[in-house]
Formats: sequence, structure tokens, C-alpha cells
Amino acid sequence: MTMNNMKSLLALSIFVVAAFAIQGSASAQQANNPKFNKMMKDGFRADGIAGLDRIDQDATQKFCSDPVFAGSKQGQNMRETIQKVNMDSIKQPSDGKYIGDWKKGEAIAQSGRGATWTDKADTPVGGGCYNCHQIDKKEISYGTIGPTLWNYGKLRGYSPEVLTYTWNRVNNSKAYNACSNMPRFAHFKLLNEQQIQDVMALLLDPNSPVNQ
Repeated sequence: MTMNNMKSLLALSIFVVAAFAIQGSASAQQANNPKFNKMMKDGFRADGIAGLDRIDQDATQKFCSDPVFAGSKQGQNMRETIQKVNMDSIKQPSDGKYIGDWKKGEAIAQSGRGATWTDKADTPVGGGCYNCHQIDKKEISYGTIGPTLWNYGKLRGYSPEVLTYTWNRVNNSKAYNACSNMPRFAHFKLLNEQQIQDVMALLLDPNSPVNQ
């Protein structure tokens, strides 16, 4: 076995151990909150393509469901581990291209359809970015949970570092903030690689209306 293979095996082992440790600790937290568990069980039902599996929280979600623990000193240590696990799960573009078609990206960002009980399994999933961000100055209605995306690339530049950071954020924002409100688009397969490349173009293509 080569040194590189040994390093890869060691890194994988550390990742698996960390993931199991987080899952075990987070599961213990949720098990101690029967009111929360009852609310989740009684408040949802399966309908169409939306199954009850959606209420099965992973370690990251369980951690953030207990804000008291998440804000504690012990929670801070786990927060950093959770962020690392999420960061390590991100895959960079398979073809090495970060930028797609901004016109398609704009349609994705302005669409909130897909993955709901009223949709079909083959309904294209949108990013719903407008729910949390301002995308264009011409918009008269947009969410303010997240920062404005207006002039995103124009203000930040188009360096490889900005490309990688933006790719990671869109893929899995919890790599930077364990309890971010932003959906983990790649983690939950809400957007595929090409769709994320197109959203990247909306944000970082100099010709995109976002950067005019």
C-alpha cells in the first residue's frame, strides 16, 4: 500500500468515526425530547412524493433542533465537527467546470416548484432562491433571511477562491455554518450538478443580469 493510499484510508476512517460520533450524540439529545418527537410524528403525513422519511433527521439537523445545546461550549465543539463532516461531503464539479448557463440559472433561482406533495416525481426542482435573497434590483418582492445576491460576482471578483467558496455554499451551506437556514441542495439531491453550475453562472458570469 502506497503512502497516499494510507493517507486516504486514514482520512476516510476519521470521517466515518466523526460521523458516527455526531449521530450518536445527536440521537441521544433528541431521545430526551419526547415533546419534540411527538410533535414531529403527529404533525406530518405522507402524501404523494412527500414521504414521512423527510422527518427523519440526520445528525446535523438533530444538533440544530436543540438551540440551547448548539449554543453551549460543548455544542461549539460539535458544531465545528459537523461543519467539517459537511465540508468533506462536498464534491467539486466532475467536469471541472463551475460555470454553466446563467439564463437557466435564473429560471432555477426564481422557481420554487418540485419535491412537494403536489408535484410529480419528475417535476424539475427549482432553487427557490428568491425566498431568501434579493436577486435583481427590479424585483419588488423577495426574502431577506439571506444576504442580497445583487452584484454577487461584481463585488467579490471571479477568482478560483470565490468560485470554490460559492460552489461549496450552494452545495452544502452547513459546511460553513452548521445551523444555516440555507438548504443543502446537493446533499438532499434537490439540484443536480448541472443545475448548480447554472446557478453559479447566475451569480458569477459577468454577463449575468446579477452583475450588471
